[in-house]
Parts: sequence; structure tokens; C-alpha cells
Amino acid sequence: MITIPKIISLSFLFLGVFILIQVVMPIVSFEVWELGQKFDKETTLISPQKGQSVLGVSIESKDNFPAFVSSVKREIAPSYTQFRINVPKLQLSEITVDVDSNDLTRGLVHLPGSALPGERGNVFISGHSAVSPLISLKTAFFGKLQDLKKADKIIVEAEGTKFTYQVIDVRAVNPNDTSVIKPPDKMGRYITLMTCVPPGLNFKRLVVLGKII
Repeated sequence: MITIPKIISLSFLFLGVFILIQVVMPIVSFEVWELGQKFDKETTLISPQKGQSVLGVSIESKDNFPAFVSSVKREIAPSYTQFRINVPKLQLSEITVDVDSNDLTRGLVHLPGSALPGERGNVFISGHSAVSPLISLKTAFFGKLQDLKKADKIIVEAEGTKFTYQVIDVRAVNPNDTSVIKPPDKMGRYITLMTCVPPGLNFKRLVVLGKII
């Protein structure tokens, strides 16, 4: 005979297993994804060098999250404080990005001093991921960033003008690798989306690089 205490115990057991699966599966999925990336020898990201750093950018721990923090100041401030990003593959639509911000608690942020939409250089955007869609922060817009592949589109709108970028590279890098902030060349117009991986954890950084088309 099943008693009420047994039902309660079984319920907690099933709940614990369910939560464990929600945490473990994204990690396993990322490891499988990363293993597949190792067989892709073609790379567009600039090669990091030992000790390489980006002037004005430091790595600071915020809520146990090592984040890129930029102290770079622009000679001329942009005429807008936010722009919007659309990523059709991830079903992200009209998501606000704060310009020149280090505050990841607000959502997606544009690294201070990096290129503005449409400019030469690299529009560098960071955002949180999440362990699971069911255990997610409202600001964890980049939870499925690893689903992006080459040729997928990233659309940015600033002051009524749309800029379309095409994904050309997806890589996992070490958390202290600031070289990904730099564009692959001096003449191109690029965009980078970065989040922590495995989803919700901060072992590495997933970097998606796009080029304007």
C-alpha cells in the first residue's frame, strides 16, 4: 500500500531527478558540440597569443562570473544609448542592447569602446546563458547561442537603420581570452556575440563572429 509519506518522498525524488537532468543535459550537449567543433579546422577568429590583452579591457569577477570590463572612453559619444538585435535562428526579436555598458544584469550589453553597428571594427555584445529554459534568468537571451551556424543571420537596428551580419565562425575560448574583442582585420565590419558555456556555467566562453553583408 502506497502511503502519503511515500508519495511525497517519490515526488521529491522525481523532482530531484528532473532538475538534475535539466542541469546535466545542457552540459553534455555542449561537450558533444565542442567535440564536433574540433574537427572543423577552418577558423576565422584571430589566433590568441600568450599574454595578449586588449588595451583598456580587464577581466573582473562579478557574482562569481569573470566578465570583460572596458574602461575605454569614446572621443565622441554615440547619439543613442541602445540598439536592437534580431537573431531569427534563435527566435530572438527586438532585444535591446545597452550601448557602452559593463552591466550584464540588465541584459545584453555592448562593450564600451567597441565598434557601433555598421562601423568598421567589431560590435562586441555579451549576454548571459542559462542552464535550462525551465531554470532561466529573464535576461539570459544567449542560452541557445551554440545553435548558431555559419551563414545564419544577425540583424542589428540602430536609429532606424538595419545592418545584417552573417555568421562566419563559432568557437569556444578560454574565459581570459580578450583577443576575441579584436576584429579579424582592420577594414571589415564585424559583430561578435559572447556568452558563458556550458549554458549557465562559466568554464569557457562561446564566441559567435559575424561579418556585415
